[in-house]
Amino acid sequence: MAQRPATDRLRRLLIVLPWLMEQGEVSVEEAAKRFSIGVDDLIRDLELVSMCGLPPYVDEMIDVFIDEGMIFVGIPRLFTRPLRLSEVEAFELLAAGRAAMQLPGADPDGSLARGLQKIAVGLGEDDTGLLVINPTPSMVKELTQAIEHRQRVRVRYQSSSDVEPVAREVEPFVAFSSQGNWYVHAHDVRSEGLRTFRVDRIESLDIVGDAEHVAPSSMPEPGTWFADADIERVTLRVGPRGRWVYERYPVDEVSVSDIDGWVTVCLPVTSEQWLARLLLRLGDSVEVVEPSAWSDVRSNAAEIVLRRYS
Repeated sequence: MAQRPATDRLRRLLIVLPWLMEQGEVSVEEAAKRFSIGVDDLIRDLELVSMCGLPPYVDEMIDVFIDEGMIFVGIPRLFTRPLRLSEVEAFELLAAGRAAMQLPGADPDGSLARGLQKIAVGLGEDDTGLLVINPTPSMVKELTQAIEHRQRVRVRYQSSSDVEPVAREVEPFVAFSSQGNWYVHAHDVRSEGLRTFRVDRIESLDIVGDAEHVAPSSMPEPGTWFADADIERVTLRVGPRGRWVYERYPVDEVSVSDIDGWVTVCLPVTSEQWLARLLLRLGDSVEVVEPSAWSDVRSNAAEIVLRRYS
């Protein structure tokens, strides 16, 4: 039997473990059926989990064992204390958790969903501090199924540089949501490399066969999440009061000026509307360096806002 990729096992465990901890005691058959996983695969994953914990591995292990067809799970101390995560770690956990929430058996009201909501709020995903979860697009569900079954798909994809949608064959690895949009990391057959695609630019999707590539051992980290050339970039000069920008959002590059304390930041922009909101919040603490076509985005957005209240 082929070994399941480590990324698949981890993604599945992200939804299995919280549910098992809430149940406390459940049969192997019931758990396997709920998460659409084979009994043998589930047992192997739980055996692996039972050896995980924090140093010095004395009383910080995950408390899980199987006896006479029943799974018993306790909540270890490491899960009873608030996590101290860096912004990069939180971003990675949020992306992985949201991808896992698309798998069969995920509880939209369970502990994982509640935890992801807290992380998103902590990352400042919404300006008001309120996380709004949009319904999962049907295309994301189709991609998730292709990921689960390790399939190659043919999509009609409208990139920012294409006049019309173009047929491309890809092997999806992981789908995730960020800043209101869905993305998928996939092996692109045409370019023979890992690429990131925006799901809302996929016009159609058809299964064409089995995937020939496995997911990389590590996916792009925040700051390189948007490595696909289809994602446009903007270069900004940001004043000292606006430095929260590169602490909150993934950026490609940051250079600090020793003269005036301003920094030059290059970051991916998912939409002009998002950029306009960001520039309005920064006020006089930002200048658009390039592209020049976006130099008037802030002033145009400000005029629209003023007209609404005039």
